[in-house]
Amino acid sequence: MVATGAQVKMARAYLGWSVKQLADKAGIGTATINRFESTRGLGSISLSNAQKLTDALLATGEIRFVDDCCVCVGDHSEE
Repeated sequence: MVATGAQVKMARAYLGWSVKQLADKAGIGTATINRFESTRGLGSISLSNAQKLTDALLATGEIRFVDDCCVCVGDHSEE
């Protein structure tokens, strides 16, 4: 499962990360993230880049994505 642009934007906001911080953690460009966050679904982003963004956010242990519509936040280490 990969996060949608809206989910990435919500998760990034919860974490208090700038686009640049997420770009650095995911290893992709800020323009790609900006474009992705402004589209529905995957838009024009590659599946590989969407997965990198998803993985970077999940690695925090504070974000969980449910389907393509929900972002759960908080410490999920005990789930």
